[in-house]
Amino acid sequence: MRRSLSIFTGLLLFFTASAQTKLDRPKLVVSIVADQMRWDFLYRYYDRYAAGGGFKRLLSQGFSCENTSINYTPSQTACGHASIFSGSVPGINGITGNEWWDKQAEKYVYSTQDDSVTTVGSTTEFGKMSPRNMLVTTIGDELRLATNFKAKVIGLSLKDRGGILAAGHSANAAYWYDTKTGDWITSSFYMKQLPAWVNEFNAKKLVDKYYQEGWKTLHAPDTYEQKITDGASYGNKTFGVGNHLPYDLSSFIGKRYSFISATPHGNSFTLQMAKAAIQAEQLGADSVTDFLAVSLSSPDYIGHSYGPNSMESEDNYLRLDKDLGDFLNYLDATIGAGQYLLFLSADHGAAHVPAFMKERKIPAGNVNIELLFTELNKLLLDKFKVANLVADFSNYQVSLSHKAIVKGKLNETDIRKFVIDYLSKQQGIATAFDLSALAETTLNATIKNKITNGYFPARSGDIQVIFQPQWIENFELGGTTHGLWNPYDAHIPLIWFGWKIPQGVSGREISITDIAPTVAALLHIQMPNGNVGKVIQEVIK
Repeated sequence: MRRSLSIFTGLLLFFTASAQTKLDRPKLVVSIVADQMRWDFLYRYYDRYAAGGGFKRLLSQGFSCENTSINYTPSQTACGHASIFSGSVPGINGITGNEWWDKQAEKYVYSTQDDSVTTVGSTTEFGKMSPRNMLVTTIGDELRLATNFKAKVIGLSLKDRGGILAAGHSANAAYWYDTKTGDWITSSFYMKQLPAWVNEFNAKKLVDKYYQEGWKTLHAPDTYEQKITDGASYGNKTFGVGNHLPYDLSSFIGKRYSFISATPHGNSFTLQMAKAAIQAEQLGADSVTDFLAVSLSSPDYIGHSYGPNSMESEDNYLRLDKDLGDFLNYLDATIGAGQYLLFLSADHGAAHVPAFMKERKIPAGNVNIELLFTELNKLLLDKFKVANLVADFSNYQVSLSHKAIVKGKLNETDIRKFVIDYLSKQQGIATAFDLSALAETTLNATIKNKITNGYFPARSGDIQVIFQPQWIENFELGGTTHGLWNPYDAHIPLIWFGWKIPQGVSGREISITDIAPTVAALLHIQMPNGNVGKVIQEVIK
């Protein structure tokens, strides 16, 4: 009798304790995606990062996954954001590029375009955007579902795709920058009018204040050791107000609002908007976990303009380090140290500028895609007597005009073979092959897997092109780009920080698609419905 009573008492205490125990979650999840940040930038400028800055604090107090890579092609902004937050790849989520050629409609489709919605916050067309082209849920969607839509989810970025694809379909809001007006806007997909706090933020016209400040180096110019030292310039003349730092931007006050994106002020501007969102929306202020997705677009604009071996890129990361340190201090003061979960990653990296590499006797070069496109159609016309048989050459894929082929009663196999033979002979192209025969194509396993993960038949091309290492498309006059499978494009940072995150480092191979399921595991919610990633066990211990 005594033994039965003891068992009953123990069970009663267990169930009582269980009923009283509340699921432990962070108050707020914050994601920071640095657009065009290679992994090595964490260490390339490490000695110059401030002791109280963002990068050293994240590395010393957080958990760094040092061998994180993008597991698909092309490595582009829209694909990166869709994959980080959905745990899926372009072949599943449908975001096969920043834009793609729609085979059926035979027209370009931008990743977030949505002609059924209208701009909210200005009278321009920049707000006709939504996440409808993304076919899967995001971690933000799953958090909303798990909390019966009590959790607030907000995405923001200077680029529409950076805010929209990170936030997901059911987000409370996504905000992006209107380069015509200098204001933050959204679309009718999310709301009918901007909240008062966004209008108040826009009324400050911070962009003009940044223009008045100009772009000066954070430190003395002669201390920038990572810049090109021989006086050569491999960058574009972005502003038209000089060829090198410092840049006087005062002439742009009240106009030319797009130029702010190609300065470090774009990062500051975005993080100020993030602070305003946290305060006004009371993110992390109650018992329900909220999610704020922040994408920093300026590193990408600066990288495309000047390349990684420039004073501009170095100054951008030194200033970003300062901004991130300030933002972490703000989160500590507002949400509470240890009360928020944060991860920092990137949507892609970038190649070195080919002209710079060739001067150092490293194989590199530029492939003129427009020239190849024109030449191909000319040769095809001469041989098959039908014009414009190549409809598009983008995302490192050639799309044929199937309507023209059918109308001309041509043999498509012959056309594909002709295109492949031509492309395979071009300088800088390692190989070209028929995507419909991908499974039978002999390729390195790593490359083949990445192309397979990026292949979505309705939104992908017909013929895949693979460049030789360190060859990039276009950009003959300076600057750089990204999009390939190579480590310089695909090796990205991933650092976890804050709520229940252990301090440590892992060199294990991790994929960009592992981020979303790891967040899901930490929050004890379902992973996104297109997820193919795996939980990073080292982070959740």
